[in-house]
Amino acid sequence: MGILYIVPTPVGNMEDMTFRAIRILREADLVLAEDTRTSGILLKHYDIRNHLVSHHKFNEHGTSASVVSRLQAGQTVALISDAGTPGISDPGFFLVREAVRAGIEVQCLPGATAFVPALVASGLPCDRFCFEGFLPQKKGRQTRLEALSREPRTMIFYESPYRLVKTLRQLAEFFGPDRQASVCREISKVHEESVRGTLTEVADHFTETEPRGEIVIIVAGADPKNIAVEEPSAVRSSRKERKTNKTE
Repeated sequence: MGILYIVPTPVGNMEDMTFRAIRILREADLVLAEDTRTSGILLKHYDIRNHLVSHHKFNEHGTSASVVSRLQAGQTVALISDAGTPGISDPGFFLVREAVRAGIEVQCLPGATAFVPALVASGLPCDRFCFEGFLPQKKGRQTRLEALSREPRTMIFYESPYRLVKTLRQLAEFFGPDRQASVCREISKVHEESVRGTLTEVADHFTETEPRGEIVIIVAGADPKNIAVEEPSAVRSSRKERKTNKTE
């Protein structure tokens, strides 16, 4: 059988590409790309002349079977996303799962991903952390925030610049306004920036200064000593409202 390679690509600076990643993309029989236009720029930059096939969240269920067949026939396939490591808030999981189920070897190259540098540069504890990615937009959002308000590990979120301030305000509501946080944007790019402080301070900063680019939010975990002592006001209000609704 062939091998499925998961290949990280730069989240900003083109120099973050590894030598091994370039070699794999040159040697692969097929390169799967989230957006062939975006990936075409990357391949052209490194003079990689290989065939690109579209593989994204809207078609991965339909294309994965044919990719697995190619792998079973002995072809080498490389999967890339627009930026970072495929499978981390990007397409990739479904294909990897199907390949593993078929007994195909899957190798993920180490390389660029946005949340690791944001976490390490935040100044918050990074020996234990949980990656949450994008929060639910509507259904389940409040329930998720309520549960995370008692999470003792450092938390990592992805967010759009257009929703950043709203999300920071909600985090302050559920986690407490004085919870420490760091917002890192434009990682590995010319205008990379980390803004650190309490959730309220960081929200105020981006209220005054419009956020741009890719955003990673790092939030300190809850103090274990306080988890069972007192819940955030938003959590208590939520519980009280649910009890009232049940009574009515």
